[in-house]
Amino acid sequence: MIERHFGNVWQQLQGRKSYMPHFLNEVYLDGIRGIADLRIIFDYPVSVVAGGNATGKSTVLFAAACAYKPPDAGPRDYVPSTLFPDFRPKQSRRHDHRDEVLLRFEYSTPDGRQSMQWKRGKGWNRSFLGRKHARQPERPLYLRTLSNLSNPSEVRGVLSMSRVKAALEEKPLTASQVGFAQQVLPFRYTEVIDLASGRKKLLFATRERGAEYSELHMAAGERAILRLSQEIAQLQGALVLIDEIEAGLHPWVQQLLMLHLQQLALRRDLQIVVTTHSPVVLDSVPQNARIFLDRDEDGRVVVQPPYRDLVQDALYGRSNDTLNILCEDEAAEAILQGVFDHLLPHTQTRSGSVRIGRDTGANEFPTHAAAFRKFGQIGNFVFVLDGDAEGRGIRSKIRNNAGGDVPVLYLPGRGAPEEWVWNVLLSCVDDVSTTLGVDIGEFRQAIAQTDSVYAAASDSPSEIAKGKLYELSQRFNREPPDICRLIGRLEAARDASDIQPLAEDLQTALHAWRSL
Repeated sequence: MIERHFGNVWQQLQGRKSYMPHFLNEVYLDGIRGIADLRIIFDYPVSVVAGGNATGKSTVLFAAACAYKPPDAGPRDYVPSTLFPDFRPKQSRRHDHRDEVLLRFEYSTPDGRQSMQWKRGKGWNRSFLGRKHARQPERPLYLRTLSNLSNPSEVRGVLSMSRVKAALEEKPLTASQVGFAQQVLPFRYTEVIDLASGRKKLLFATRERGAEYSELHMAAGERAILRLSQEIAQLQGALVLIDEIEAGLHPWVQQLLMLHLQQLALRRDLQIVVTTHSPVVLDSVPQNARIFLDRDEDGRVVVQPPYRDLVQDALYGRSNDTLNILCEDEAAEAILQGVFDHLLPHTQTRSGSVRIGRDTGANEFPTHAAAFRKFGQIGNFVFVLDGDAEGRGIRSKIRNNAGGDVPVLYLPGRGAPEEWVWNVLLSCVDDVSTTLGVDIGEFRQAIAQTDSVYAAASDSPSEIAKGKLYELSQRFNREPPDICRLIGRLEAARDASDIQPLAEDLQTALHAWRSL
């Protein structure tokens, strides 16, 4: 059910983006906290910045906070000198080294696309890239770390409110402020009061059935959600920045929170950027909203390509109970699914023990291998390359980055997987047509006609094979991966097939993985 809600809000928010009056399209960072030449592109109204520790997630968030001038901000609010302070005491030789720093922003505004940058030499200066009389765009802004009320000085400050002789100011939260929290938390409130004494504030809640308590007695997650609900539920058109949004929250609550944040963004034209270590939060936004930061071999922070689920799960430690087969594309994935359709029953292995996924292509596999090794997941992976990758040195690069003899296998054939599938199809027409439940004569005729249509094509052999497979599949109300999977299964069961070396290597890898 919740997956359907996510699908609906993803589609609506993506369509809403072009109509939002303000949108921060890009943040560029250079020279700050060890980050050089890093470009972050926001392509969806609710973005999730993920990655390991010390990869710059919070730095990106604080940089984004310098993009706008909030209407109610003071001169020291949301500026780099405040968010990125230096320690430079006059009476000590211990101080932060000052590098030249550049923060640059690209916006969509009601006046069109604009650019602005902050640059630090001796001090911070703002410029508009040659545009005269330009001003920093104004936009409501919210920046927050969802921390617990556990700092001793913070607790003492709140407790001092009880010693104030004057009456505390009481301000009930509105229905919308409480309503957001009640969509996420598992209980209902009859009243939530904001108690204040000067700048000190404390929430006091009354639940249904009479329980009354201050936030000193709230669970960390409840307090975080109530505070967030109070502070953002009534914002309009704002940029909302939240660091480590999952802090103190159960995975199911994380999922609900991300759903309702996106629904709130849709209703109130909010752009939201959060940082996280949680795969649940990452899964809660579409692929183009996931920004994964990592450090390369030289220690530079880089933006990794959008990962598919199999790779993403490995980087978050969710692949320990599966053997993961990483291949290049949809056709390869389908062929391998067919091979395992044959192998798994013969090896008495449950289907959930093997996952097959595809990503960005063979050239990215060495980078993936290095990441899997760093996160302790390399022993759960087998890499399968297309036949045309043999001889290009990719296998050795994968093994070098993996730090060992990780299985790196090849699909049969010397071209794209579709070429091999089409050639096999010509030799086993009867078996394929019988399995598909179509007339053998009609199937033979369809193959001959398809071959004839593409006889004069000048495209590459791989593109021609893809076109043929698509035409044939459509004619019999199938999809190309259906045909590829069927061929993979039939050939894995045939002793004389040229897919047998791959099938045997996969079976060996499966046995080795099961023995660990």
